[in-house]
Amino acid sequence: MEKLSPAEEEVMQAIWHTGGGFIRDFVSAMKAPPAYTTVASTVKNLERKGFVRSKRMANSYWYQPAISIEAYQRNHFSHIAKDYFSNSYKEMVSFFAQEQKISPEELKEIIAMIEQKK
Repeated sequence: MEKLSPAEEEVMQAIWHTGGGFIRDFVSAMKAPPAYTTVASTVKNLERKGFVRSKRMANSYWYQPAISIEAYQRNHFSHIAKDYFSNSYKEMVSFFAQEQKISPEELKEIIAMIEQKK
């Protein structure tokens, strides 16, 4: 799965948030949207890359996500772990703990989630 550019990710977030829609729906869902035509061309690029599907409706197109946000997150985080943490999620969590980005309470919650899966 290809990594999205920041602009593509922003538009894709709007598509995931809305669950699908027309270009104007995505523009409305964005906090500081670029021009309508910019969003439209970005959506076409996302469709070409396989992230979005379209269906013709009268004179317009309805777009919907072809890939779930969870699938993208899994793929993206596996690349982060591989590229920056020697493919070790332990090192990644340790990094966030040392940077105080994860509290002890959050670590306990993570441990409980892992133990529940066993």
